[in-house]
Amino acid sequence: MEKTLIKYTHCGRNIYVFSCSERRCPACLQSLRFGLPDAPVALTCPFRNGHAVPCALLIGSVHGPTHLGEWHDTEIHVGLSDSEGLVYNYTLSGVRRDESGWERCVCIQLCPAWRQQLRASWDRELERFSALPLWASERFAEEREFGSCCYGFALTFINHMLSLDGREGLSRDQFTGSHVLPRMKAASLYISVYHAVLQHGFCIAGVSS
Repeated sequence: MEKTLIKYTHCGRNIYVFSCSERRCPACLQSLRFGLPDAPVALTCPFRNGHAVPCALLIGSVHGPTHLGEWHDTEIHVGLSDSEGLVYNYTLSGVRRDESGWERCVCIQLCPAWRQQLRASWDRELERFSALPLWASERFAEEREFGSCCYGFALTFINHMLSLDGREGLSRDQFTGSHVLPRMKAASLYISVYHAVLQHGFCIAGVSS
């Protein structure tokens, strides 16, 4: 997914392409002329280098970002980056600390840059938290049975940090609904459009509002 998606509006439709070199609209076959509101714009890719996004929840797949189109526990893996981009993630072998491997993932930054003290606390607490016996490799199968594993590790830590910051924790459904699903839906739509353009040269996504 190295190409940039471009969106423009023509004949009342949103049209996606990789290049605007074509002179005719693929929907109405008329010559392309754009006013300022309809001009082509490059879309921001929803996948980022997780090692460059500090203090964030990272959602990735060993099979690449195209496998993040749907929310499948068997296909995704979740980690937490520290302020230096080291990614902590709970696996069958226990908690890993990855310096690479999270270059193309969905990133949800949880600690803003201006909260310097909270960022310092994040790093310290993440290192301590990851060493707890709760996240030993022997417990991975038990956590997986209850649907936790890497996601449970991440959410438990996030709620720990919320508590330290004087805020209430979030249930799995609350956090997923407010933070994860919107990003995953956007990523899924981007992947669908990207594949359509890759196959047909364009994608017509319906009537523009």
